[in-house]
Amino acid sequence: MALEQLKQTFAPRGHVFYGWYIVASAGGLQMLASLLWMQSYGAYVIFLQQEFGWSKTLVAGAFALTRIESGILGPLQGYWVDRYGPRAILRIGVVLFGLGFMAFSQVTSLWTFYLSFAVIAVGSSLGGFATVMVAIVNWFDRHRSKAVAFSQIGYAIGGMAVPMVVIALEAYGWRATAFYSGVVVIVLGLPLAQLVKHRPVDHDEVVDGYTPKTMTKMGVESLRVDFTAKQAMATSAFWLISFGHAAALLTVSAVMVHLVPHLSEDLDFSLQSAALIVTLVTGCQLIGQLMGGVLGDRFDKRWICVACMIAHTFGLIILAYADEMTEVVLFAVLHGLAWGIRGPLMVALRADYFGAASFGTIMGFSSLIVMLGMSFGPIIAALFADYFGDYQIGFTVLALTALAGSVCFLAARRPDSSR
Repeated sequence: MALEQLKQTFAPRGHVFYGWYIVASAGGLQMLASLLWMQSYGAYVIFLQQEFGWSKTLVAGAFALTRIESGILGPLQGYWVDRYGPRAILRIGVVLFGLGFMAFSQVTSLWTFYLSFAVIAVGSSLGGFATVMVAIVNWFDRHRSKAVAFSQIGYAIGGMAVPMVVIALEAYGWRATAFYSGVVVIVLGLPLAQLVKHRPVDHDEVVDGYTPKTMTKMGVESLRVDFTAKQAMATSAFWLISFGHAAALLTVSAVMVHLVPHLSEDLDFSLQSAALIVTLVTGCQLIGQLMGGVLGDRFDKRWICVACMIAHTFGLIILAYADEMTEVVLFAVLHGLAWGIRGPLMVALRADYFGAASFGTIMGFSSLIVMLGMSFGPIIAALFADYFGDYQIGFTVLALTALAGSVCFLAARRPDSSR
């Protein structure tokens, strides 16, 4: 029975459904972004502060501005992906991402640092998560949560490999590491982008790989009502999901940027020990993603998101007041699992509510709100740390915003498709 279920999921017509190749490609692209930039940025912060003497707020500001830039780009990016397809946009993004890293390796001042990160931001946005999710949403319905979750495993694997970047930073310096990271992005990213296709109907395939006869036999709905971007934004669910997602990313982004500095400066962890905690977080994220993919296709995604936001809250409070290793480990487990389980549901919940036809544009407009969380999380934590001398109050404030986010998901009910 289990073997038959696996066959229906991955090879419903006797061969591996092409959508799963797109999932694998999306995972590879997200692994590059996670390993070389998002999850390793905290390690770069230490080296940048040592060389230039910049404050935590200034260094976190670059990360925040890149997220704002990505959010502003979101609606236009979504429109481009819906119109021209994800592959073309991915190619442009991968090249910009790689060139941005090469430019970053040459910075000599604060303005060149910010400028290079602006290029990295545009490249990683066009060549990453939002673009590949449009393809996945179009290729999957019944197995959408699993497909999104499996694609995000690459992000978690990248985070688990952050100690490799730390080793390179310590052995070869941050400039050489950044330059060759750009080379790796282009050399590996372009072939991965080539595998991504927009819609199954354009390639003689069907959603989930099922034939119409199989869909009828399994009771899969063959007709879905798709919202336009304008119709989606007229619903309360669009705004509630967006603000809930933003609240989640307040905590996630703050941890990305400040976990390593907090552990090394406030708790006297070595850089390698701090990197191992990052690995633990992303290892738990990986486990959580597998759980989220399965749970999201079986149970109410909204309630799962509420539970995850509460876990984010408790995890960040534990980190704020931790003074020994066991407490830091408990934070890593709670935060990583919550992040992993919730992550794929952010995409799947929107697709369930609003359909796939205009998903890129809908996700793009949502990113205008979501990226406020990604942008201001590091800034809030840094401002409190610079003023009070540690991260305790800043992390506590962010934990309370995560709790408020749980209320948003609780209220985000499915909109009326009859409109």
